[in-house]
Amino acid sequence: MGYSELYKKSIEEPEVFWGEIAENLHWYKKWDKVLDSSNPPFYRWFAGAETNICYNAVDRWATGDHAKRSAFIYENPVDEVSTSVSYEDLFKQVNEVAGLYQHLGLKKGDRVIIYLPMSIEACVAALACTRIGLIHSIIFAGFSKESIAVRIDDAKPKLIICADGSKRAGKVTDLKSIINDAVDIASFKVPKVLVVDFKIKSYIPINDRDLDWKSELASCPIKKVDCTSLKSDDPSYILYTSGTTGKPKGALRDTAGYMVALYYSIFSLYGCKDDSVYFATSDIGWVVGHSYTIYGPLIAGLTSIIYDGTPIHGKGGEQNTGIWFETMAKVKADVVFSSPTAFRVLRKYPEENITKHDLSKLRYLFLAGEPLDPPTYNWVKDVLKGIDIVDNYWQTETGWPVLCNPVGVDNLPIKAGSPSFPTWTWNLEVVDEEGNRVNPDVKGFLVAHPPTPPGFMMTVYGDDQRFIDTYWKVIPGKDMYYTGDYAIVDPDGYYYVLGRADEVIKVASHRLGTREIEELLNSHPAVAENMVIGIIDEVKGQAPLVLVVLKEDIVFNDELKKEMRLLIREGIGPIATPKEILNVSRLPKTRSGKVMRRIIKSIAEGKNIGDISTIEDGASVEEVRKAIEPLLK
Repeated sequence: MGYSELYKKSIEEPEVFWGEIAENLHWYKKWDKVLDSSNPPFYRWFAGAETNICYNAVDRWATGDHAKRSAFIYENPVDEVSTSVSYEDLFKQVNEVAGLYQHLGLKKGDRVIIYLPMSIEACVAALACTRIGLIHSIIFAGFSKESIAVRIDDAKPKLIICADGSKRAGKVTDLKSIINDAVDIASFKVPKVLVVDFKIKSYIPINDRDLDWKSELASCPIKKVDCTSLKSDDPSYILYTSGTTGKPKGALRDTAGYMVALYYSIFSLYGCKDDSVYFATSDIGWVVGHSYTIYGPLIAGLTSIIYDGTPIHGKGGEQNTGIWFETMAKVKADVVFSSPTAFRVLRKYPEENITKHDLSKLRYLFLAGEPLDPPTYNWVKDVLKGIDIVDNYWQTETGWPVLCNPVGVDNLPIKAGSPSFPTWTWNLEVVDEEGNRVNPDVKGFLVAHPPTPPGFMMTVYGDDQRFIDTYWKVIPGKDMYYTGDYAIVDPDGYYYVLGRADEVIKVASHRLGTREIEELLNSHPAVAENMVIGIIDEVKGQAPLVLVVLKEDIVFNDELKKEMRLLIREGIGPIATPKEILNVSRLPKTRSGKVMRRIIKSIAEGKNIGDISTIEDGASVEEVRKAIEPLLK
């Protein structure tokens, strides 16, 4: 059965569709009803069922022939550390950590915050939570004390697991001190902090609160713990969306729906085989790391790569812009998940750094996180000859892709710039401000008609009304999920996501999407990547400001600037002519590869830039500041 038939079935008969898939997994108790839609928009999947994500991800693979297969392979190229953990070993480790949780008095429903760098310990800590019904909240290792304190007060954890420190490209971050400060700032007082000592940064334990991971595990009398039979809608984790303003939203994920959706997505969307090695480059602090490093590959019985490092640093922290591909060749990865931004960075450097590695095992490269512009897609496609480059679109809230070419069931023709078609049970539409469908090739808001598929967030943790107001009441009088993104659909039904609906520049009453200008500039042969924001203009209200990063060995000058201006004027129109084009060597990005527009806009508007703890390279912020400040005088 091809995509069209499967998709139609998932929309018209969602209970039959997902019920058949769920039969492939382990259940302590089968469902009474596949879909409970009695309380919209709180749709619940596999109502009445009982299961356990950890059992399906670990236990069922930990015996027999599968037991010796690598579940996780940890790769740290800077320190030259490579470690493999079999399913059999993982079973033992997860049991011991779950036993320690019980020994510390934690019970089903208690929250555990995990603040660890990319590591096997972090993944084990999460799996041990789902084993006994604890709700984990992984916080990206690098978030500031203020950001963590807000999450502590919201989640009210009984335990925080942190590391002494983390090391990235030679830079040490004192994670333990950040946690100490966050706990002090927070109103809720965390009773216990469990410290994984990686011997990166010395610390002094706080009496009656701090515990050492290694010694506590060694002395804990509980070495084996049966999986808890959990209800289908028992929460598995909270993942906070940082957002640009206000209190972060805690996306609360269920147990059964998430498990079934991940299982099917691994094969149907990502084209994995039974012997696949899945390499997601994202940090586990983000949703991709949850879904496709910790859980998805293991639920399918595959091998998952835990990569601790950057895309451009190799042995000893020295620059090596081919290190990802060296790692792919080493672990024999056949399916890789990364971000367009990362490849726009790599585009600055010689292609031979990539092509010299043996990538004969690699079949698919999936890119998501922000729109994949055609120039970047075409560059990657040209460099990685013979490998399918697959755009896909999703959100923290959705848990897995909303749009994707479903290569596992039907490898459809690809259109550069489009993440292709809706995935299973995502009933999408592009609408205007009143919720009416727009014509093909007309920009509008991307929305989804209910019910939301399995794996979608259950609610905002502790705040059902915020869930309703943020996602379901944006378009008055319409019962639809508001993604917050602009999109168009072409006459062939391909979707193009244009970026956040609030990333629009209003120039002399005309609305310009930042992506339109960015894509155009990315087509210039000298440009590696760029970013466009709107800044105040006395005459037009707003005007585009361009920050451009050039490929190596290309000199920025007035002639090049003139070429770029002309490209924009001819490609979009005089209305899009930028106020200025500035050259910088790098853009401020998070460690997950997302450009921090908020920070750049704050600099351009002379505002306080706020928390920059998630920035990969703080020097990039100062470089942007120095470039922009002359414009403000």
